[in-house]
Amino acid sequence: MKKILLLSTGGTIAAVHGDDGLVPGLSAEELIALVPELTAICEVECRSILNLDSTNMHPEDWKFIAISIMEELDAYDGIVVSHGTDTMAFTSSMLSFMLAHVDKPVVLTGSQVPLVEPGSDGRRNILDAFSVAVSGHPGVFVVFNRKIIRGCRAVKVHSARLDAFSSVNQSEAGRVEGSRVLFSAPDVPASAPMHLDIRMDERVFLLKLVPGVDAGIIDFIREKGYKGLVIEGFGAGGVPNARLDLLDAIRRAVDAGVTVCITTQCLYDGCDIGIYDVGVAAGKAGAVSTFDMTPEAVVTKLMWVLGHTYDPAEVQRMMLENYCGEIDPGYRTRLSALVREIPSGDRA
Repeated sequence: MKKILLLSTGGTIAAVHGDDGLVPGLSAEELIALVPELTAICEVECRSILNLDSTNMHPEDWKFIAISIMEELDAYDGIVVSHGTDTMAFTSSMLSFMLAHVDKPVVLTGSQVPLVEPGSDGRRNILDAFSVAVSGHPGVFVVFNRKIIRGCRAVKVHSARLDAFSSVNQSEAGRVEGSRVLFSAPDVPASAPMHLDIRMDERVFLLKLVPGVDAGIIDFIREKGYKGLVIEGFGAGGVPNARLDLLDAIRRAVDAGVTVCITTQCLYDGCDIGIYDVGVAAGKAGAVSTFDMTPEAVVTKLMWVLGHTYDPAEVQRMMLENYCGEIDPGYRTRLSALVREIPSGDRA
């Protein structure tokens, strides 16, 4: 029987009623005791390493979780991390970069309803997560509501529904059907030895554009010492170019050594700043397109990349390199073909 370790970090799945609302309160041992069916799946061990509402998760906690996983991985066939849903996609994305070429399953899960409550989805999610860990399929995954999602593709799309997560711009990695774990693609052997790489610079800001945004915000971000700026543009990555002060602010940021990346406010289909002139102008100002990466993957990847280098050319090269499935190599060709198929009168 395989041996799987649970690392608990808090979240709704471990929540109990406090004086001011739900707060994490259950230990890893208490979580496991509430799911006795696990003993039929594998040998279980557990550790409580954090006890946080994931809203309070900090980049330093990602490092701690990654180190905790790496310290234990040799002794187990897989690891399950119980985690709050609110920032799980950020954690799973960062772990995808930090646990380079991981050759065993690392599975994050949680719940929308506390495990102690009747009808909680936590029991099913825990059982499914352990089943995926037992499968031996290597990689970092989010397992939620029967879905198996690659860690760098998971996005929380519902605040209350049990079907909280979607795999964005990539098909689900698989499904759990009853007691069967069904992956949609075969195992891919690691291309290099597994290693821990926790270097990062958390000084990255995510800015959502709104019509009429003041360009001074970009200057403020630069002056505050941020080394990376991710701009959520409109549509395929558009940044207003009728007001040159916005582009000038991007240029000033880039000239000061700030990496500026463009993503899209649209949940699906990604961005390419090489299609419309409002994107091309941002590229000429020094911004970098992020194609079909999720915003969570863009933010965490930029933090991770800036932990390795501040050289603009090298940062751009690394941001556009596919490390763990966060970028589809054929994305740009497909998006350009899709745009060509749209009647010109329907284009925004």
